[in-house]
Amino acid sequence: MATIFHGIGASTALSATSKSNALDSNKFHVPSRRSLSGRKASFFCVRSELNSGTNPRGRRADHLVMNAVATKADSSAASTASKPGHELLLFEALREGLDEEMERDATVCVMGEDVGHYGGSYKVTKGMADKYGDLRVLDTPIAENSFTGMGIGAAMTGLRPVVEGMNMGFLLLAFNQISNNCGMLHYTSGGQFKIPIVIRGPGGVGRQLGAEHSQRLESYFQSIPGIQMVACSTPYNAKGLMKAAIRSENPVILFEHVLLYNLKERIPDEEYICNLEEAEMVRPGEHVTILTYSRMRYHVMQAAKTLVNKGYDPEVIDIRSLKPFDLHTIGNSVKKTHRVLIVEECMRTGGIGASLTTAINENFHDYLDAPIICLSSQDVPTPYAGSLEEWTVVQPAQIVTAVEQLCQ
Repeated sequence: MATIFHGIGASTALSATSKSNALDSNKFHVPSRRSLSGRKASFFCVRSELNSGTNPRGRRADHLVMNAVATKADSSAASTASKPGHELLLFEALREGLDEEMERDATVCVMGEDVGHYGGSYKVTKGMADKYGDLRVLDTPIAENSFTGMGIGAAMTGLRPVVEGMNMGFLLLAFNQISNNCGMLHYTSGGQFKIPIVIRGPGGVGRQLGAEHSQRLESYFQSIPGIQMVACSTPYNAKGLMKAAIRSENPVILFEHVLLYNLKERIPDEEYICNLEEAEMVRPGEHVTILTYSRMRYHVMQAAKTLVNKGYDPEVIDIRSLKPFDLHTIGNSVKKTHRVLIVEECMRTGGIGASLTTAINENFHDYLDAPIICLSSQDVPTPYAGSLEEWTVVQPAQIVTAVEQLCQ
């Protein structure tokens, strides 16, 4: 099974097709108290729907241009090659961060299916069994409930385990251990135990993995008290979040997207860590705040290029911390743009976007000039067929349409 998953993980292309479900152009039309400087008072909304006579099988997905990946501004992409540091793929950055922490702290250990001499289904732990031995890089049976519980017990005794789920969907088998033990033992023990554990693995929709292997479990775990959640989206923040999660005294779930493992970026040679509770300003702007994370960051950035050509100035924030939200960064942006678009791959019902919408409405309602729009995956099992799979996930054309509606 690990061989099959590794073969699937080799796929690197990101789907960015323009076909998508149409947004009702009148649904979110709210007159604004403030006008956008430098723009005309009115314009047409362009729908992103397909014509009724279009054959979905006849349309192929365009590929995202990745040369602007992980940049804080469009102009900085050209200078990437001249920056100091070394280039790594995202899965290599995760490995480097894990390796540095295992070398620094002898209590850090890894456990999961095929994490040992095989190197993990996506090669995040490649070579670590030879370097650190079979006791610190422990291959486990296919029993997520057992080895997740074992990792929690190890954390209670003073170790810092990193538990890898071969696929995030498999961790549903360990939901009892994660919710009733991992998240609550510090409280239920009266503070006698700390649970410094990291639970990580691939998830998300990508390249026809089918419904059971395309899970987005952020919405499942966000309601568990005592757990932090972060989502990496670039090699830089993948390494920084991995190191920070291992050093944290709290249980942390690190979400990785199956389609982002082969993204390449130049990262610093010197040691660094990322704040587990801090969002990243990807692109400063003035007209609308776009909040996103993980793979959808790149759909948003592709849409941003189109929006800039149309005269808009979107501000893009990768929230990174899914629990708790960085309401300081988010709030400052809302106070500046007065419009919010949330783009996520999570399901619409009960997803991260729903929680984020509530948080913004509760804290920054007076600064909003229009209702918040949340673009999420459809509430359906992810189809195996590639053409149908693309229809269930938010595409760049939908993002462009939503921004146009917000800024009317």
